[in-house]
Amino acid sequence: MVCVAPVAQAQEADSPYANFVEDVSNAGTSAAAFLQIGVGARAMAMGNAGTTLVRDATVLYWNPAAAANLPSQATFTFDHTDWLVDTKLDFVGMVFRVPGAGTLGISVLAFDAVDNQPVRTILQPEGTGEFYSASDVMLGLTYATSLTNRFSAGITGKYIRETLWNETARALAVDLGILYQTRVEGFVLAASILNFGGNMQLEGRDLRRAFDDDPSNFSNNQLNVSFDTDTFSIPLTFRFGFGYEKQISDYHRVTLAADLTNPSDNSESVNLGIEYTFGNTLSLRGGYAALFERDSVSGLSFGVGINRRLLDRIRVVAEYSYADMGYLGSVQRFTLGVGR
Repeated sequence: MVCVAPVAQAQEADSPYANFVEDVSNAGTSAAAFLQIGVGARAMAMGNAGTTLVRDATVLYWNPAAAANLPSQATFTFDHTDWLVDTKLDFVGMVFRVPGAGTLGISVLAFDAVDNQPVRTILQPEGTGEFYSASDVMLGLTYATSLTNRFSAGITGKYIRETLWNETARALAVDLGILYQTRVEGFVLAASILNFGGNMQLEGRDLRRAFDDDPSNFSNNQLNVSFDTDTFSIPLTFRFGFGYEKQISDYHRVTLAADLTNPSDNSESVNLGIEYTFGNTLSLRGGYAALFERDSVSGLSFGVGINRRLLDRIRVVAEYSYADMGYLGSVQRFTLGVGR
């Protein structure tokens, strides 16, 4: 019995499966990861708990159904994010109500990863004279409607494109959302399915090469072939959220929000946020993102927002948020919105 354990351990160490890990997640297995960054300084300051938040055109990203509940007849929102390692994310959204037909929305999400960097090779370390870029873009068209005085639904059609120098990958996707205002005053339930669509595969001129299937005779050295890259799914995400807004007095209001997220390329997590608003003008916010997510680098976030009406017609919203991303650094976001 004394000799059995060392022999068993030696056999286990020699096994070809000894270094395999069974408990792994799907993190980093999807294309178009920029779709999961999030938009809107308000939502980011509240821990990315944005499924039930209704104020501006950023709802087109979180939950298309919420577009039917915007207080303005027309809303325009611009959002800029200084993302990690000097990358940038910009969002532009516009929502307008069509009398008797519902609500329409148009959105553009652009991610700038690398811009005009020199191409270097081993033989030309100082550069070949060529420059490359890497960027992503999403175009969305949204339709939302209130089916009852408490229940709304929405759908967004998306065109997604990723570009790396001369290679491009494309996909079509759909977002679906619902929002229910419960009989408890100020309590809202919502759910959305984001990025339900096809796979992405890179194609382009750099994947074409000359090929000779008979090198000894030099007969086909000018025959071009095209390499196929692997296909990758886009990050399908299910979000369920609830929000509660309490008007304490004429000048004080508190909003609570929480999202439960289940992405296809990561573990489940919970986002939590709180907002205090004074006089319908100044808002202070805080939150915590990716709670319970495996290997999470997200953490605390906070922000501030100013909401003012000008000339009794136009409402202007300016917002800022800051989020701690652990050893990756921090992220700042600025949002400007106009509604009437």
